[in-house]
Amino acid sequence: MPLPAASVLTMARGREGHLRHLLGGLARNTCLPEQCVVVDLGDTALEIPPLPFPVRHHRMPSAGLPLARARNAAAALATAPVLIFLDVDCIPAASLVAGLAADAAAEEALICCEILYLPAGALRDGPDEARLRALGQRHEARSFPPRGLRTEPNAGLFWSLAFAVRRDTFLRLGGFDETYDGYGAEDTDLAFRAREAGLPLLFTASTLAFHQHHTVYDPPLQHFADIVANARRFRDRHGFWPMTGWLDAFHRRGLIAPYAASDRIVVLRPPSTAEIAAAVCPPERAY
Repeated sequence: MPLPAASVLTMARGREGHLRHLLGGLARNTCLPEQCVVVDLGDTALEIPPLPFPVRHHRMPSAGLPLARARNAAAALATAPVLIFLDVDCIPAASLVAGLAADAAAEEALICCEILYLPAGALRDGPDEARLRALGQRHEARSFPPRGLRTEPNAGLFWSLAFAVRRDTFLRLGGFDETYDGYGAEDTDLAFRAREAGLPLLFTASTLAFHQHHTVYDPPLQHFADIVANARRFRDRHGFWPMTGWLDAFHRRGLIAPYAASDRIVVLRPPSTAEIAAAVCPPERAY
């Protein structure tokens, strides 16, 4: 049975080098995408190199990171029956398009593949996949099956870095909720709405992607306002707080009042520039 065609969707604000590695990885895939949609959020247009598949370069200059709106814009421009969302920081394994397209053909679900986190300098000697597999670090919170597909009962572990879904299913769900503005919780909201609609979250062994190193903030104080606002939206809809690890860290720093037993978050003060700088992790921190 032939594989269904897939559109690969990504978005970028800067990170032109990361995008180049993502597109190069797609060009090395055993099955090329029908198209790649690049939603360009920067003020200056990204350069797209020549590639062996069509690229739809959609300019959407934006302040901040309107993740839900950008992903929905990419999906609206997609032409294939399978959507593969791939974060700009990810390099697809050579099996990614074929693996996720086959999984999406077999199952109506949100389907996540494993991400291996690369250390700084991992691409200095090129993107050899065997070497990247050896260097990549698994995420300790997510366990992927040794073969096939596994149902993941915890919708909170949905991973928007690299996932596939049938296009008609995504549209039926209404896509990402654009009332989540900026960074945080828009992907968790999609996963819980999918579960409410009877769509499982599946983890697959069919393929993987490699996460390119970038600066990590713990907690992500640079997104403080977005995270607080989106956490409020999520609780209003689903009845519980998301991103509690980050919210707890904000509380410990005196940025928000105790919130766990409350239905609201009270902001005491925003983080200072110095606090944001102090949240930067050492370069050996992968995620």
